Amino acid sequence: MMRPVRVLIMGAGGRDFHNFNVVYRDNPSFRVVAFTATQIPGIVGRRYPPELAGKLYPSGIPIVPEDLLEEYIRRWGVDLVVLSYSDLTYREVGERLSRVLAAGASFKILGPRETMLPSSKPVIAVTAVKTGAGKSSVSRAVLKELRGRGFRVAPIRHPMAYGDLTKMVVQKFETLEDLDRYHVTVEEREEYEHYLRQGIPVYAGIDYGKILALAEREADVILWDGGNNDWPFIEPDYVIAVADALRPGLEADAFPGEVNVRMADHVIVNKVDQAPRENIDRVVANIKRLNPSASISLAESRVSVEDPGMIKGKRVVVVEDSPTVTHGGAPYGAGLVAARKYGAGEIVDPRPYAVGVIRRMYEEYPHMAAVVPSTGYTPEQIRDLEETLSSIPADVIVSGTPIDLSRIVNVDKPIVRVIYEINIVEGPSMSEVVDRFLEKALPKLNR
Repeated sequence: MMRPVRVLIMGAGGRDFHNFNVVYRDNPSFRVVAFTATQIPGIVGRRYPPELAGKLYPSGIPIVPEDLLEEYIRRWGVDLVVLSYSDLTYREVGERLSRVLAAGASFKILGPRETMLPSSKPVIAVTAVKTGAGKSSVSRAVLKELRGRGFRVAPIRHPMAYGDLTKMVVQKFETLEDLDRYHVTVEEREEYEHYLRQGIPVYAGIDYGKILALAEREADVILWDGGNNDWPFIEPDYVIAVADALRPGLEADAFPGEVNVRMADHVIVNKVDQAPRENIDRVVANIKRLNPSASISLAESRVSVEDPGMIKGKRVVVVEDSPTVTHGGAPYGAGLVAARKYGAGEIVDPRPYAVGVIRRMYEEYPHMAAVVPSTGYTPEQIRDLEETLSSIPADVIVSGTPIDLSRIVNVDKPIVRVIYEINIVEGPSMSEVVDRFLEKALPKLNR
């Protein structure tokens, strides 16, 4: 009998575990020796627990740093490395491929057919070309349109498996207090709070077969709310991809962002109010080349605050959604847009005052010089964020994250919360997009 194929899964605390669950768990032809981790600070050194790993892994599976990839391939005699995370350029994918091959192993990316779960309910998916394109505002608009037509909608979020994995198999959050009770990270709050404030439960976790089964029992329509620029875990009836007019070219140079564009029924080019016309034209041309059958809309990302007077003429420090400005590659987000729009007297450079993980983020991602990333995956990192913000000589904190930052950090400055909503200005409206989804999903609706 041949020995099992020895597999190492490259991940970032999300798709890696899903790919393991649906392809490798309880499969005697393979033996997963480890997960590697990157992008998210503080998640290495753990184990995928035996309760989740299955009978073949009585001790669980170690999670080790990607930096030592070649060493692990040689030490454990790895045959196959499976890339299982997103928000990469093709150059970065090629670099990882070359490292794996040079170390002697084979390289694979599991595709949608192997990893998507079928659903008995209609599924509409919101994806993106890159983190920070504006998925959350599009998801909110889709949800509003479906609820206005009387549908019960279950938003299922891409996983963010950064906590106690044994307690994250199936998660359903219904109130803001649930987020406090389960000690979720800042990143998780940024994706969950906007649903909970509308009274909509959000589903997430690790075992998406079980998560989907729960959501199907409780809703008429599934809304897949993608993470990073990953493709859906659940087989969609209709795909919306969100492109970013401020970062033209990513729709043809980001992995798997280009996959999403090619899979899309409809593409929304967001932030056209902030971008020059040549950017918009370039993005639209790329979309038409990659997917001639997709319909296209142009949209503004409307930024507002409750009290503009708190910003005008003041010294401000800007906080942005961490994934957007770190591995997402954007230099800023809605916070800096609002600070400029409402006449901040000075946008204070936060870098000299950064401590701990925030300081390390600037070293790793020097492009985000003008803003503070909302990095807070552990209590220690939240303290670093709190100390950094308290040390900066500013009058006001302008928060571009989708959360109430005052629930997370205790600082000596008022916090102005930025709201951003999508507004389609050209092409099919959200109502028309939802009409097309419902028409395509009609056989499921009639069951």
